[in-house]
Amino acid sequence: MVKSIQTKQYADFVGRLKQARQEAGLTQVQVAKRVKRPQSHISNIESGQQRVDIIELQRFAKLYGKSIDYFIRHN
Repeated sequence: MVKSIQTKQYADFVGRLKQARQEAGLTQVQVAKRVKRPQSHISNIESGQQRVDIIELQRFAKLYGKSIDYFIRHN
């Protein structure tokens, strides 16, 4: 059984998360400070090593000026 964190869909999701951060002109360090987490937490999320919960996704969406739908859309 394949874990969902390793699926193509999850890889696409974290790719959109990273892209949104970059489009917002923010570094991982800046995001980490704003969400009060270590930079390594942001890095682990963007590399797919750590899951994102819905509350955290809402924070990222607001910070990046995106809707949650932007991150969870299916191609």
